[in-house]
Amino acid sequence: MMTGYQISQHSWWILAIRGAAAILFGIAALLWPHLTLLVLIYLFGAYALVDGLVAVAQALQERNVVGHWWILLIEGLAGILAGLLAFFWPGITALVLLALVASWAILTGVIEVAAALSFRRAFGLEWTLILAGAVSILLGIALALSPAAGLLALVWLIGLYAIVFGVLLLVRAFQFRSVLSS
Repeated sequence: MMTGYQISQHSWWILAIRGAAAILFGIAALLWPHLTLLVLIYLFGAYALVDGLVAVAQALQERNVVGHWWILLIEGLAGILAGLLAFFWPGITALVLLALVASWAILTGVIEVAAALSFRRAFGLEWTLILAGAVSILLGIALALSPAAGLLALVWLIGLYAIVFGVLLLVRAFQFRSVLSS
């Protein structure tokens, strides 16, 4: 049975891919902030709409088989409504997206710091994960405290965050790679 450390050593390249993807996303967000925000909103809208339509279809197909089919129907209708709102009122959707990103960043950061602290004595390399978690928490707090600062600033913050986070993941990946090769 492999330990978490052994799995991380053998999967260093997955961390490197995550880091590279975060850096590329961050660069795109900085170069095209308006487009990035609009694309994020429309991607969410498309996902919510398709997911809602599929949930409604599934609920209707299972109404004779499942007793609580109407719960899935309500979920599907909510998804359809959220998708349509994203397409017709992207500004409101952007504010909701701001709150979602802030919550996600704080939660992710807390989990990253907790994970790093739980492995602290085992590896001695957790400073990158602690720093990445702290950056995530700071981003979430900044977004939650300053929603009026503008969604353009949000996209820039997310872009910068993605680049810093991506670099830290790459450093972590190469730390594991060097431990593996030694």
